[in-house]
Amino acid sequence: MEDEISAAAGLRGRILAASADEATEPRRVALHALASRARELIERLVATTAPREVLEAATVDLAATTERFEGYEPVTLIGFAEVATAGNEPGAVFDHSPMIGKANPLSPPMTLRIDDDRVVGRVTFGSAYEGPPGCVHGGYVAAMFDELLGGAQSLSGHAGMTGTLTIRYLRPTPLHTELQLEATVDRVEGRKIFCKGTCHVDGEKVSEAEGIFISLTADKFVAMRGERDARFSSIPPPSD
Repeated sequence: MEDEISAAAGLRGRILAASADEATEPRRVALHALASRARELIERLVATTAPREVLEAATVDLAATTERFEGYEPVTLIGFAEVATAGNEPGAVFDHSPMIGKANPLSPPMTLRIDDDRVVGRVTFGSAYEGPPGCVHGGYVAAMFDELLGGAQSLSGHAGMTGTLTIRYLRPTPLHTELQLEATVDRVEGRKIFCKGTCHVDGEKVSEAEGIFISLTADKFVAMRGERDARFSSIPPPSD
């Protein structure tokens, strides 16, 4: 089972690399397009000066759109094992991630890829993520680093979960500006995987983070997989 956990960690790294690729499967293409439109709506809505009649008309339109989804039950999110065996596009495993999911309208989304012994990425936060005026809310910066370091820890060959996450905010993080991200595995001590990451804007470091991820034991891995399978066993898989 420990070999299976290591294999899953390696698979996660390969899937992470594929998550930045453009979808080709027709349903995923349509889902990504719809989520992108939803992000545009969120961006316009959080800072709109539209009058009441426009807001009321949009509410009617949105209600009609929402009704289109009635009768379609939620489905199991694709897991690593399913991606490995079911012939799905590898990047689909992260489609619903709140940070890198292209099918999740709540994600910025950020993109990550593996570059030798590190994970690099980029992200631009819009108005919906504002904290201080013109700046990204610190909570979203923390979530960004959790995703970034989570991707890096898979390079250790172990499957881990976040134990602690420490963020140092060096400069305000600007909205509507591309952020450059980088993370590496610092060391592994027993079950603890230590990772470090940075965020730069035009070459200037604006924040950095350190995270400790706790690798899963074989028993925990089996228990989590069993709970997931039992919870979603009655839900049909997605269809085109």
